[in-house]
Amino acid sequence: RNRTGPLPRRIASHKIPVDRISRSAIRVVESLQKANYETYLVGGCVRDLLLSRIPKDFDVATSATPEEVKKVFPRARLIGRRFRIVHVRVGREIIEVSTFRKQIGPNDTSNYIEHEARDGVIVRDNVYGNIDEDAFRRDFTVNALYYDPANNTVLDFVKGMQDLGSRTLRLIGNPKVRYQEDPVRILRAIRLAAKLDFTLEKSTATAITPAGETLNVVPSARLFDELNKLFMSGKAKRAFELLLKFNLLGILFPLASDSTDLVTAALHSTDQRIAQEKPVTPGFILAALLWNPYQSQYNSRATIGTPQENQFDAARTVIREQQHTIAIPKRHAFFMRDVWHLQSRLERRNPRSILPLLEHRRFRAAYDFLLLRAKNAEVEPGLVQWWTAIQTLNPTEQQEQISALPPQKKKRRRRPKRENA
Repeated sequence: RNRTGPLPRRIASHKIPVDRISRSAIRVVESLQKANYETYLVGGCVRDLLLSRIPKDFDVATSATPEEVKKVFPRARLIGRRFRIVHVRVGREIIEVSTFRKQIGPNDTSNYIEHEARDGVIVRDNVYGNIDEDAFRRDFTVNALYYDPANNTVLDFVKGMQDLGSRTLRLIGNPKVRYQEDPVRILRAIRLAAKLDFTLEKSTATAITPAGETLNVVPSARLFDELNKLFMSGKAKRAFELLLKFNLLGILFPLASDSTDLVTAALHSTDQRIAQEKPVTPGFILAALLWNPYQSQYNSRATIGTPQENQFDAARTVIREQQHTIAIPKRHAFFMRDVWHLQSRLERRNPRSILPLLEHRRFRAAYDFLLLRAKNAEVEPGLVQWWTAIQTLNPTEQQEQISALPPQKKKRRRRPKRENA
């Protein structure tokens, strides 16, 4: 296809460690180039290689349409409606292949109505173009770098290498318009700034707070996916600080409390676990974010029903309300509910329920949550010390510890009043 934009800078002295590039990705690029399609590695993988980081995955951009890619790789899968891409499986790896796109303006009447909603949000992004147009359509300059493994050259249309050198995150184009086109770019800006330890360029940062309300138009399931990436990146604490700085917490979590010490502690703990390659779940962070609203709901029901009923109703109410903004999958909702419910059992230390509690599948998560609450002065340190110690004892010693606990006072059941005959 003919180029319409400026010629790129072709950079050969880039220090990309070739041995870190996926052989599967190289094979996909070479196969499409052999079929006479212009093809490159693009985006985050090129950025990370230039920063001497190990890419999580490898994306390919090409002049071939999705249907043409499938002809080269017959077993590939075409996916997506809003943004059609191709998944090419090579061995155990899946390489994502996208066709060069271009930005559509109001004068392009044949495509504009399908491309954008009335408020300027992009609802379809399947108008194909050439590499120049594709580069200027991408979100950040450091994500618009193309690498050609055939000649070991980086193509830079938007001074992405310059921003990479200064560790600056800069939106391509007018930030106000770019955030309006896709409000999720707000969360991507925060995630990348936190993950890469980059500085947000002034206009890119200034436009975030005024655009924050546009996050309300993003489907709740998509918001969960983005927040999952935000909090599971290993830099959740820094990302959360940026959410607070740009007044986004109340938009994403309308029920969340202004008291964020417990949340910060949960985020720090998650970052540490990721650094130690231990398992993590977004349910733990969500439980911390919504702990205060859950307690408020529970306390408001104190005079109605049983404690178990009140716990269930409080958890259901809080999670249901949060679902209006962010779709929490059932497995994470159940995890949150169990962690919350177990807090009262950990605090009571009923001798008859200690051993079953130690065997509960959520005990460890609930115990970790209790640790955070103790650091936040919500429970006595002695309680945490007791639960920490009993986990290290053998069965006989455990039974001795349990026997030393004061007996639980039995609650008398109120008998229904007899009606006069």
